[in-house]
Amino acid sequence: MTASFTYNSDLIGGALMVRESRIIAGLMLDGTDDATWHQTIMVDNCLQKNRPATAKRMAQAIRKRLERLEPPFWQALQEGDALLATQVSFCAAMARNLLLVEFLETVVADAFATRAERLEAYWWDDFLAERAFRDPAIANWAASSQRKMGQVVFRMLTEVGVLENTRSRRLCSLLLQPDVERLLESHGMVRLQNCLGALRFR
Repeated sequence: MTASFTYNSDLIGGALMVRESRIIAGLMLDGTDDATWHQTIMVDNCLQKNRPATAKRMAQAIRKRLERLEPPFWQALQEGDALLATQVSFCAAMARNLLLVEFLETVVADAFATRAERLEAYWWDDFLAERAFRDPAIANWAASSQRKMGQVVFRMLTEVGVLENTRSRRLCSLLLQPDVERLLESHGMVRLQNCLGALRFR
């Protein structure tokens, strides 16, 4: 551990945003230049947002996530069915957010291992408090920001099928798609593969 360590999380930026991620994946696969990117996102409003600033912020957040994955993931996201696209979007969020990965590896995986029925909302608060020993900046995050991040994490888990819904937060085993498993394995993303494999009852 070093004093400069930071989680640098973008969880407040939004949940999985699967529909929008498909569009951004297509632009990235096309090698879109800056001018065309601006025209498509800001002028043509391909993401169908009410405000250009919202579209710009969302496009940047998704792009930063997808840049952590190789182009074959982008292709699967763009061309795959809804389930495959959702799981690839989840992989992208994990690849961008170490804080999310560690929450899954510890709190959520332990809940499955002990056959808990549901995730308790306060487990996110406890997790952040514990991680503040590694990244002291967490202690200075606004309470509203910490709460929002937790809401986004639980929404992601609901979208990918690990939680029944955000209200009950009842746990459901993740049925990882074979295509996602193959992509993770072929690109050496062992940590994400192991993390996802732990999100089920045994």
